[in-house]
This record gives sequence, structure tokens and C-alpha cells, in this order.
Amino acid sequence: MRTRMKLLLLLLAATVCVLNAQTSNDSKQQQQQQQQLQQQQQRSIWDEPIKFSTKNKDLCTMVVSGAGNYTRLRVSCKGPSLTAGRPQSYYCDFQGKPNLCRAYNSNPRHYFTQMMWELRKLKNACQGAKIYRPQMCKKYPDEAHITFLTSWPKTSSPKPTKPVQEPRKLAVPVQPKPAATPKPVKPQSQPVKPQQGKGPQTKKTTPKPGKTTTRPTEQTDSKASRLATEYCWKSFHGICSYVISWFHN
Repeated sequence: MRTRMKLLLLLLAATVCVLNAQTSNDSKQQQQQQQQLQQQQQRSIWDEPIKFSTKNKDLCTMVVSGAGNYTRLRVSCKGPSLTAGRPQSYYCDFQGKPNLCRAYNSNPRHYFTQMMWELRKLKNACQGAKIYRPQMCKKYPDEAHITFLTSWPKTSSPKPTKPVQEPRKLAVPVQPKPAATPKPVKPQSQPVKPQQGKGPQTKKTTPKPGKTTTRPTEQTDSKASRLATEYCWKSFHGICSYVISWFHN
């Protein structure tokens, strides 16, 4: 009986050991599979660059690399062979911490493909925004996004275009302000009218005293008195002279 019990205990211990070994192997396999997936995702970014073309038909590639805690991106482009006033090749560097975004850690390649959708809308891939915020990590702060660092050759053409347009917009409303200056001309025309009205009034008043001089009145009175003495009685001389002078006037 004792030997049977010992055998049973040994079998139980063996089965427990086998089960533990299987579970540990399964967990190791899962970890290995996860690591392989992560390595494949990293290889798809680090080893397989993303290619696209711009509006000017420049062929560009996006290469991702690590720089300490930061993730660095280089966009290098080559234009057509026959180009006038444009460089045949150029590149620009970006840097950021997209690993702060959870969606980036699950699918980092899709993060840069969303950035590529914005770059291919440009004529020059290095003359776009200074900070790119892909839709999958748009809610995160600027530190979690890719920001512009440098470019070659350095092109300052897009920067002055903005301030050149602003003074033109500001110069338009300045023009109607001097147009309001002829308004004080109206009050100048108003005082001219009363001066014209006062002028004829003074002219009318001045000749009146010239007309009413004492000489014609004296002549009419003398004539009236003579006629009254000739044709009227002495008692009616005053009345007759008054009536005769009234008729003469």
C-alpha cells in the first residue's frame, strides 16, 4: 500500500511539473509573438520608407530614425530632370515624441502615412506647416507631434508672402479717410450766402438818404405855396399848399 501511495504522489508531482512547463512555454510564445509584431512594425517604418509624390511631381521618401528620446523624420525629394528655378533635390528634417500617443504605439506607420497625406498636397514637401498633427493623435500636445527642424536648401520664400499680403489689406481702408476731407467745404459755402444777402441790403439803405434830401421838398413847398396864393383864398392857403404838395410828391 505504501509503495502505491508513493507512486501516486510521484505521478501527481510529474503532471504538475508538466502543466507548469506548458503554461510557461505558452506565455513565452505569446511574448515572443508580441515582440515579433513590434519588430515588424518598427521594421516597416525604419527599414521600409514611405514614398509619395508632390503636386510638382517630385518623388519623395520618408525615413524614420531614433535620436535618444525623440523620433526623427527625414523627407528627401527629387524633382524632374528638366526644372527651371527649382532645385533638383532637397530634404527637410522633423523631430518629436509621437510615442507619447497611444494610437502611435499600436500602429506607428499609420501615423506617418497620415502625415504623408498632408505633404503630398504641397508643391514642395519642405515648405509646409511647422507642426504636423495627424488625426489619430490630434488631441495630444505639441510635444507628441512632429515639428520642423531644418531644410536644405533653405527657402525663405513662403515666410515673406504672409507679411506682404497683410500691409496690402491694411492699405485699402486708409484710402477712404482722406476722401472725408472735402466735408469742411460745405460750411464755407454756407457763410457765403448770408454775405451775398447782406450786400444788397446795404446798397438799398445807402441810396435812400440820397433820395430824401431837403432840396426837392423845399422846391415842392415853394411851388405849392405859390399856387395856393394864386388860386385859393387866404383862409385855405395852408390846406391848398398841403394838397398841392401831396399831388406833386
